[in-house]
Amino acid sequence: MQSAHRMVQSQSNPFAEAFSSSLPLPSILDPDFADALRHVLDNPGSLVRPRLVFQMATAYGMDRVAAQDLAIALEYFHTASLLFDDLPCMDDAQVRRGVPCTHVLFGEEGAILSALALINRAYALLWSAVAACPRARQQQALTFVEQSLGVGGLLNGQSLDLHFKKLPRTRETVERIAMGKTVSLIWLTLALPAMLGGAGARELQQIKRISTLWGLSYQIVDDLKDVRQSAVQSGKTPARDALLGRPNIAEAIGVRGAVQRLTRLIDLGDAVLLRLLASRPELGFLERLRDELQLEMARVRREALALAEKGEL
Repeated sequence: MQSAHRMVQSQSNPFAEAFSSSLPLPSILDPDFADALRHVLDNPGSLVRPRLVFQMATAYGMDRVAAQDLAIALEYFHTASLLFDDLPCMDDAQVRRGVPCTHVLFGEEGAILSALALINRAYALLWSAVAACPRARQQQALTFVEQSLGVGGLLNGQSLDLHFKKLPRTRETVERIAMGKTVSLIWLTLALPAMLGGAGARELQQIKRISTLWGLSYQIVDDLKDVRQSAVQSGKTPARDALLGRPNIAEAIGVRGAVQRLTRLIDLGDAVLLRLLASRPELGFLERLRDELQLEMARVRREALALAEKGEL
């Protein structure tokens, strides 16, 4: 029977049901493993990412079934990365998406196996989506996925994050890590569906540029949240960056410096978005994403600067 929590999410977000049902749990599954996976699948977060993937894919003419497979695949990759990120050997977080982390309830082994299950299923869904597209685009897309998630992308960003204490505590270092950990996943969210849909080289360049600017912006917002919010406000364990000596741009260049950098990134993104929409107006939904980022930025900026004025940051 579907849990009440999942039913509410399914009604409010059309991707909630797909997130929970796209990883079938066979009857032979070990009960402890099944419980860990259900915990993950029942708590998918806001699901903004799959909505964007689906919108990008269909805007470029991808089949809706393939677009949904792609959307859930990328969300599974993202969720798996969070399961690993929260482990005691990484950030040792206790709360994620407003609920206890998987390793807290089911042990490190439960979290690791759940992450691997998500990755395995993500590749199956990804291959299904890619196979539905013209052959000429397939290799480019698969190479892009490997570059974004592999040793030169997400994995390298995570390793740099873990060894930040050995690196210069500069804005450049923090943003280099964010490029691997955060921007690589946003590249996949926006650029991969456009690539599979046949976007030209110039459009792909613009989309990747926007992804970079917005990805760095989201990371700054997240860094500012980490230094000032409680777990109830953020939905995850706060203040881990300072405690563990991890990269945080507000720690590296100060709150005011982080706010100025955030404003600059948003302004640069606006200029690129304007040019992109002039040639591809069907991507107008990206303006809503930008507006949501602007609202979140304004709120976090206001609260962070207020605390800085009081000397609390």
